[in-house]
Amino acid sequence: MEVILLERVAKLGQMGDVVRVKDGFARNYLLPKGKALRATKENRSRFENMKVELEARNLEQKGEAEQIAQKLNGQSFTVLRQAAEGGQLYGSVSPRDLAALVSERGFAVTRAQIALHAPIKAIGLHKVPVLLHPEVEVMVSVAVGRNADEAERIARGEEITPVREEADEAQGEAEAAAAAEEAFFVPEPEVPLVLEPDEALFVLEPEEPLVFEPPAIGVVIIVAAEPLPV
Repeated sequence: MEVILLERVAKLGQMGDVVRVKDGFARNYLLPKGKALRATKENRSRFENMKVELEARNLEQKGEAEQIAQKLNGQSFTVLRQAAEGGQLYGSVSPRDLAALVSERGFAVTRAQIALHAPIKAIGLHKVPVLLHPEVEVMVSVAVGRNADEAERIARGEEITPVREEADEAQGEAEAAAAAEEAFFVPEPEVPLVLEPDEALFVLEPEEPLVFEPPAIGVVIIVAAEPLPV
């Protein structure tokens, strides 16, 4: 779709330029936000009649944005979030969060003016651009930490060592101490049985158990031809 820009749009063009964009981008953003008109014959004539008024309004808005920029540019903000040991946030810091943070300082900005391409998902010092006007952009600093002390150190530019590194170091020291302790109780290796080539290995069969039978009890009868003397 071809549209006529009513103001400067980043990466597209200046006011009055006729540019070709995707239909979805035009319908969902440029047209409803009042940043462009369909490039029809009627709208081309309409723009020529509106041009002087649009330029005057643009200059006025630009002047107001420049005054705000002098106060906002370089400002520092602090955000506290829970994070994992490696520094990854449980959640994120979104443009909506930053817009609310800046507005609390007295600067009227919307989330659409926070030029953050992706939410912040890690602790650290982040530079965030703010578009006060299509031709006026400022930069603010956002220190994200797990607590106020850490965020303050980050804002001063100190390097924060993730908790994971400290935990790994402590675990490494504990494992080294355990290994040193075990070194005193290393058992002697067993000596394997080695047979010479000319030796034979015999396996003795178990002997049959001995069975003891009781002696036989009998009666002996003597037969004599003559009576035995008493």
